[in-house]
Amino acid sequence: MIPSSIKVRKASHCVELGYGDEIYQLSFEFLRVHSPSAEVRGHGVGNEVLQYGKKDVVLLSMEPAGNYALKLVFDDGHDSGLYDWKYLHHLCLKQDVLWADYLNKLEQAGKQRESASINFKAL
Repeated sequence: MIPSSIKVRKASHCVELGYGDEIYQLSFEFLRVHSPSAEVRGHGVGNEVLQYGKKDVVLLSMEPAGNYALKLVFDDGHDSGLYDWKYLHHLCLKQDVLWADYLNKLEQAGKQRESASINFKAL
């Protein structure tokens, strides 16, 4: 299902996808941690790599990949996932369930959405 509109909302850190009268907003973080890339999905069932520390990730660019997908480039260097129309629509429809599952996996792994910060002390 091809979206009828696609907008990047930099101020609210989300991508807005329209499907007829329905509008969905997917945060940059949500899109990044649910990237369809092998880096995230792994190379088979059970090989997924939990993404963490992505709360403040920024979408730098979005490009069409032929007539079937979007290539998203994030400021953490991730740029290898092609989000096809079917997958994007799936993310829109299942966002609540996918997000809750992600937060649960983070908690079970003892990881956080926030990136690790380094505190420097003057000597």
